Amino acid sequence: MRVALTDPIEPAGEAILREAGHETLLPQGSGPEALRALCAGADAVVVRQKLPDDLLDHAPRLLAAVRHGVGVDMIPVADCTARGVVVANVPGANADAVAEFVVAQMLAAARNAQAMHAALLADGWGAARGRSEAATELRGRTLGIVGVGAIGTRLAEIAAHGFRMNVLGNRRNPQALPPFVAYAELPRLFAESDYIALTCPLTPETRGLASAAMIARMKPGAWLLNVARGPVIEEAALLAALREGRIGAALDVFWQQPLAPDHPLRALPNVLLTPHVAGLTRESVAAMSTVACEEVVRILRGDRPRNFVNPDCWEASRARRRALGHL
Repeated sequence: MRVALTDPIEPAGEAILREAGHETLLPQGSGPEALRALCAGADAVVVRQKLPDDLLDHAPRLLAAVRHGVGVDMIPVADCTARGVVVANVPGANADAVAEFVVAQMLAAARNAQAMHAALLADGWGAARGRSEAATELRGRTLGIVGVGAIGTRLAEIAAHGFRMNVLGNRRNPQALPPFVAYAELPRLFAESDYIALTCPLTPETRGLASAAMIARMKPGAWLLNVARGPVIEEAALLAALREGRIGAALDVFWQQPLAPDHPLRALPNVLLTPHVAGLTRESVAAMSTVACEEVVRILRGDRPRNFVNPDCWEASRARRRALGHL
């Protein structure tokens, strides 16, 4: 069968597909039209960028959409479920990478590393050392984590056991929090935390979760760290608070990506900006490629995936396979 790759993957993943007898396809060009053309004759797609919402209108053979990662907001899941296309993802494969990245964000903010680097290059040794006057330690500070799943739990472990931080957590099932994380409703979490890490998926419930009301509750000098999705934060409210200089923000994801050259965030001194790379390390990319391709092989041979995002579609997926002559 033919497996579309929205972007190149690690050789180990491609080898799994080849060994199963499948052919891989890459897009010719970029943008939604290139993705529609890529998937037109594909039986499965490995997803590393957002698929067009109308993709299935242009992909009559598609049986599976497997996310090379965790967040499935890049896939039109509801349409896939309705049409019998199996959706799977790779939860946990990049948990260490993202958790460590958030720690890097906190350390950079606490020690004023970015400003110190710039001052050393532009103004010399003394000016750079002066930036250390605002430095703080992580020990004893409070980290609030919104979305304590695989990533949030790993981050909490590092913060609590490695830096001896106080950790607050918010998730739908408070009983599932680890013992070293104290449950907090969002108003308390935003009000008491020195660092707030957003590690939740983007859903209708989490869209705009970091609202103007929540941002207004943040301590002066607190930092909002977003490795989830841009729309989890209310953009206008964050920009207003940053312009006032009341808080800081370390953002790896944005409302529109790539970040526009003239976006006002670029001109603010109290931000750390990175291009959606928190989950990308050599180790995590290799793991995501391997597991995603194993899921593709499993689905294409007619088995249920291990990480089934839309299990309600199973009977419809069997009907789709029959209609396409695969059963």
